[in-house]
Amino acid sequence: MKFLVTTLLIALLSFLSGLYLPWWCFALAACGISALIPQKPFWAFLAGFLALFLLWGGLAWGIDTANHNILSVKIAQILHLGDSSLLIVLMTALVGALIGGGSAITGTYMTTRKLRASDRDATDINSSVEEQEPVR
Repeated sequence: MKFLVTTLLIALLSFLSGLYLPWWCFALAACGISALIPQKPFWAFLAGFLALFLLWGGLAWGIDTANHNILSVKIAQILHLGDSSLLIVLMTALVGALIGGGSAITGTYMTTRKLRASDRDATDINSSVEEQEPVR
């Protein structure tokens, strides 16, 4: 249930941020939602990946069909992909998905803490540093 809620919130907030903010703000949305809803890193990455793959794929497909595949076919020809506009839409969705998944896993790791460093005493850390004489 947490996975589904996270996926839907990432997709919704990414869509809304895309309306009013720069294009890259969807990464902040994925990072923020994943930081607020704690999950294991794999599930957080998958939620961000799936949300942005579906969102960017759907938006790219909608824009592509609205202009009758004119631009995507030309780009596919430049990239030597034949006349496949579907490959351009899938590549667009994959780019968004990788950035969304990476942002989501970053949000999860931001809230995860390792206690090993905090268990050490500050004097132990400072005692390992050798004192140096000032340079004249």
